[in-house]
Amino acid sequence: MDLAQLITRRQSVRRYSDRPVEQEKLDRLIEAVRLAPSACNAQPWTLLLVDEPALRTEVAKATFGKGLSFNHFALQAPLLAVLVIEPPPLAVRLGALVKVRQFPLIDIGIAAAQFCLQAAELGLGSCMLGWFDERKIKRLLHIPRRRRIGLLITLGYAAPDYPLRTKQRKQAAAMSSRNDYRNKAG
Repeated sequence: MDLAQLITRRQSVRRYSDRPVEQEKLDRLIEAVRLAPSACNAQPWTLLLVDEPALRTEVAKATFGKGLSFNHFALQAPLLAVLVIEPPPLAVRLGALVKVRQFPLIDIGIAAAQFCLQAAELGLGSCMLGWFDERKIKRLLHIPRRRRIGLLITLGYAAPDYPLRTKQRKQAAAMSSRNDYRNKAG
């Protein structure tokens, strides 16, 4: 499938089958993250794959809480990927100060996008999660106190009856412009 088809096919999956993800596919996902571009080639991430059932369940439970109805689907995912932000080299930190940009966050986003696109190409579903109890997950996975978790990604085979994307995307004119921001419709 070409890139345009892949981009169209990729969507957030919130219902998974219990089929485990094969090691060959995990290796390809790791490679997709390894090759992701980053500011000054800093590669400021560690990718943790969590598939041990009891540990995975505890990490999944840390993505929701009492009265929070979203992210319960994380319990169904056979695997959770955790992207830990690593300290970038001095050049990146200085550039971030000068330009008032958080390059490691941008880099984590790129790595996560490559992970999710690779997953879709392999027939897997994924969903990026930004809502989670960071302290609890850091404790469960023995992540050093001075590190931050950028994102969690659920991963697995979508449930057999999982529907294609139903929410409408913005029209191109409402989210893009050419040469002048004021030309944006909306």
